[in-house]
Amino acid sequence: MFKKIASLALCTFIALPVFSADISPIAKQTADYAVQTYQKSMVASLAELIKYNTLAIEGISANDNPAHIAFKAELKKQAEDLGFDYKDDGYVVVIGLGENKERFGIITHGDVQPANPKKWKKSPFTLDTTSEPGKLIGRGTEDDKGPISTALYAMKAIKDKKIKLNKRIELYVYMAEESDWGPLQEYIKTHTLPQTNITIDAEYPVVTAEKGYGTIKIAFNKERYSGFDTYLSEFSGGFFGSQIPEDAKAVIENADIALLQKLMDKARSYKGVSFDLELKENQLTVTALGKSAHSSTPHDGVNAIPYLADLLSQTRWRNNGAGTLVNFINDNIGLGLEGKKFGNIAYSDDFMGPMTVSPTVIKQLKNNIELNINIRRPRGKSSQQLTEEINHAIATWKITNIVNITELDHSIGEPFVQDKAPHIDTLLAVFSHFTGIKDAKPISIGGGTNSRLFPNAVSFGPSMPNTAYTGHSENEFITMKQFVLNLKMYTAALVEMTAVKTQ
Repeated sequence: MFKKIASLALCTFIALPVFSADISPIAKQTADYAVQTYQKSMVASLAELIKYNTLAIEGISANDNPAHIAFKAELKKQAEDLGFDYKDDGYVVVIGLGENKERFGIITHGDVQPANPKKWKKSPFTLDTTSEPGKLIGRGTEDDKGPISTALYAMKAIKDKKIKLNKRIELYVYMAEESDWGPLQEYIKTHTLPQTNITIDAEYPVVTAEKGYGTIKIAFNKERYSGFDTYLSEFSGGFFGSQIPEDAKAVIENADIALLQKLMDKARSYKGVSFDLELKENQLTVTALGKSAHSSTPHDGVNAIPYLADLLSQTRWRNNGAGTLVNFINDNIGLGLEGKKFGNIAYSDDFMGPMTVSPTVIKQLKNNIELNINIRRPRGKSSQQLTEEINHAIATWKITNIVNITELDHSIGEPFVQDKAPHIDTLLAVFSHFTGIKDAKPISIGGGTNSRLFPNAVSFGPSMPNTAYTGHSENEFITMKQFVLNLKMYTAALVEMTAVKTQ
């Protein structure tokens, strides 16, 4: 998902007229057939797809990345074995069923986020079905290789049943969703897209609004200090921008046993995060272990960066880079998730919910330490207003504290709302039928998907509401129960939206 892209904020519902949750008999029958016939095949498909570490490599095009090339070769093999047509347009692969001029698109992606192998019981690129029975564990199982396999076998069931289509079904697999939307935007300029679309890269029931993704970047100048006072020589944490980091580390020089005891006493007061403290001679190393999550749902994780900064907040640290950064985090972010300490930037929308503000990556550069703060913004403020408020908050803190910091280029993405798509009620009916959740309503998410680039596009799964999304976490998984339920719902939804209706 987009940095997201993209997945997900607290579910907020909007009132819509009550509708019937009935779906057609042929949709039910085809969904049942898909589950009875293709559960094992779908798991085998996923096992092959996650073998490839389709992480973006800086400076190398996806078209030249060996893992991406091998992944697409496997995808082509699977598609052609199932009887579908396959077209490789470089960054975009299109797998199709049917010949109709009107088309229905299913939007997915084949690239993945980084994975730290030390955090996994088995390789992130081997489908692990045994470590935790009932779970399919591996990088991409939920985001987004699992959904690709599900879509393939939903299409296969429709093909097997020889269902007459009034729309061609096209499965789009984009190879840089997690890192660079540029190639897809260029592709769209020269290709005609399906008239109606769903992305399967978010959450149920139906996502009709997505917050804008943004990054605040601040550089803290490193200043050498070699005196005898206690000072921070290092503060680090974070893995990538769209993940709430579960690891952070601080190194304190000229420390003593009294400081160690003080910090150990305070460390015991926290819940959800653990600290390890080690004093060697006069150097104290403190590490924090929280819980990773998608940065669009910071409430699902425990961010190690601000918690470690908070542990150290009883001291006003020397402004030498690491110390300045910790002071800034404590003054402007703290343990809150909505930026309420960050000047006047905090705000909320009744449907889309509050903006979230999360420090996600600390980069150690030669002359400075760069802090990246991920924001997810709802509608309600212009990007200009928000940018001015961010700049004012940073400038005020800089002057008040007389520190050497530099604002880098902030990126402020736009929120997206799509509530006019013609198939929203159909998707809600399918969801209600198979889950038993009545009166399902559209929701807003904190993540961003490629829905905003396609006509009449909304997101439909694969994650259930009020369930923690694991797609950007270590030990990513999808349960077998959910995998099967997704196959039912995607098959039924495709039948409802593309089959010729009979009287």
